[in-house]
This record gives sequence, structure tokens and C-alpha cells, in this order.
Amino acid sequence: MINKETISFLKKLKKNNSKEWFDNNRASYLTAKENHLDFVTEVLQALKSIDATLQDIQPKNCIFRINRDVRFSANKNPYKTNFGASFSKGGKKISCAGYYFHVEPSACFIGGGYWMPMADDLNKIRQEIDYNFDEFKKIINEKKFINSFGELDIKEKLVRPPKGYEKDNSALEYLKLKSFIVMASIEDDELLDRHLIQKVISHFQSMKPLVNFLNRAIDA
Repeated sequence: MINKETISFLKKLKKNNSKEWFDNNRASYLTAKENHLDFVTEVLQALKSIDATLQDIQPKNCIFRINRDVRFSANKNPYKTNFGASFSKGGKKISCAGYYFHVEPSACFIGGGYWMPMADDLNKIRQEIDYNFDEFKKIINEKKFINSFGELDIKEKLVRPPKGYEKDNSALEYLKLKSFIVMASIEDDELLDRHLIQKVISHFQSMKPLVNFLNRAIDA
């Protein structure tokens, strides 16, 4: 589980996002970082038992740095106010579908899928959905999937059909998507629950067929 001190550190960081404050509170950061790493290690170990593609991935390959890249951002705050971990067959630096866990006070969530794939992968995914729409529908309409996530996040999508697809295509609304992701919010107090890992793994199991489908598409 995530410790109260880790949540407290992130709350304080949000209010004091500066290098001076961070340097003065580095000991608290290192404690929070270690707690998050321990949690990620447990999640990854459990996840490997249900997804064989993760066997060679180490916990350090899953965790994102807390420093922000501010070179091209209007937001010049030097630090992220969350801990994020991405579990995928290539580690966090490889573009593919996978699983994600986000620790941020009042904005925690379990997620996964493939966020904003590049054009080549996006075209492959659209083709896979077009060719195997019945299978895709079965995945996203499965009872456990719906209970866990509701439906795919459809905020990022094209207005018109993508090139090469007709307006009467039965899969059109999914072919328009720019991302193929799911999310389930969790409350801050759930982070402190000793059953948190079981909940995370249960959600990851629900999305695994979607992850498999997306990776099959881009690996073809």
C-alpha cells in the first residue's frame, strides 16, 4: 500500500513546487520514493503472473522521474506532483500498450491501453479493429471490463472518418479514436488499504485482453 507520509509529501510538494523547498525536504522525498518503489515492485511481481510479456521488466523500468521537462512548457514548475508507473513489455521508454498506476492526491487512478500512438501504430490498430471488430466489441463489452472501467476514453478523436474508411463503417466511432485507453479513479483512502494491490491487479486483469489486442496489432 501507499503510506500516509507519501500522500502528505505530494500534497506539500503541490503547494511548494520549487527547487529550494524540494532540496530542504529531500529526505521526505526519498522516503516517499522508496515507498512507491516498494509498491511498484509488488504490483509488478503479481502482474508477471498474469502477463508473461513482463517477465524481463524490472521495477526501475516502470517508474517515471519526478523532475519535469520544462523546456517547451508554459508551466515552469520543476517537479511533478505525482508518482506514476507504467507496466509494459518494453518498459516505460518503449511505445506499446500496457498498464498504468497514478498516485496523486485527489487524482489517483488505475489506467492502461495505448495513449496517443504514433501514426504507424495508430494505423495498424485501426486496421486491426476494422478487420476484427467483433472481437474488439467483445473485449470492451465484457462484464468485468465494464464494471472496472465503464468504457474506453473517447475524448480524443477525429471529427471525420480517418483516411481509407467510409462513414458507414460499423466500427467508425472507434476508428476515429486517437488513443485507446481506460481509466478508473480511486480515492485517496484506498491507497492506504492493504488490499490495494489486489484491486490494481484485478483492474489490470480486466484490461489485459485490450492490451493484448493492441499489442498484437502493432506487432503484426
